Amino acid sequence: MEKIRQILGEGWSITFICVIVGFILSTELRQEEELETVTPEQRIEELSAQILKVEKERDDLQKKLSMLQEEYDISPEELLTMEELRMKAGLTALEGSGVIVRMDDSNMTTRRGENPNLYVIHDEDILRIVNELRAAGAEAISINGQRLTATSEIRCAGPTLSVNNVRSAPPFEVIAIGDKNSLENSIKMRGGVEDALKVWGIQIDVKSVENVYIPPYKGDFRHKFARVVEEKNL
Repeated sequence: MEKIRQILGEGWSITFICVIVGFILSTELRQEEELETVTPEQRIEELSAQILKVEKERDDLQKKLSMLQEEYDISPEELLTMEELRMKAGLTALEGSGVIVRMDDSNMTTRRGENPNLYVIHDEDILRIVNELRAAGAEAISINGQRLTATSEIRCAGPTLSVNNVRSAPPFEVIAIGDKNSLENSIKMRGGVEDALKVWGIQIDVKSVENVYIPPYKGDFRHKFARVVEEKNL
């Protein structure tokens, strides 16, 4: 793991390695898919040329990958470990089944003497949604295109919401990847967060889908004060 920690300091190199690995895998799949769809004889020659081109690209990338592995002394197992760490850290784009939760401020008329803030979405409302999704097993979450990580903040910034220091105004779209039925039920269960928000007219729509896309985190992960040390018994 110490080797991996050192290597992770070379962010651009690791990213390049992971891109190469992903491309090699995708080219293999591409070849299989193209072979399965070929039936007309007139396409055989064209397909053969495409396969040769893809194989050359794959071989060139494999050579580059081998050179990088030798330069940084990385084993295939360590590459897989680093890719898994990048995914857990939110540094890779993901797709999968999940839910889309769309929220907007209340369209109800405020009664005399009532606090108008009760009818608008606050950071605590978004946090309740996020917590329920995480408790239901969400593997990745984004808010208005901002990927949530361990260091992400969700807070009100005037009339807007700040996530990863990026401000956005309602309507809000929370996307989560995971078991779509479990995620949907976590928000729509009787007496849950959806029912609580609708009391004040907060508009909320929960939709389970077969495939959603969540972008990677694009902020800064540099640590100015923290440093890696050996684990201590406290």
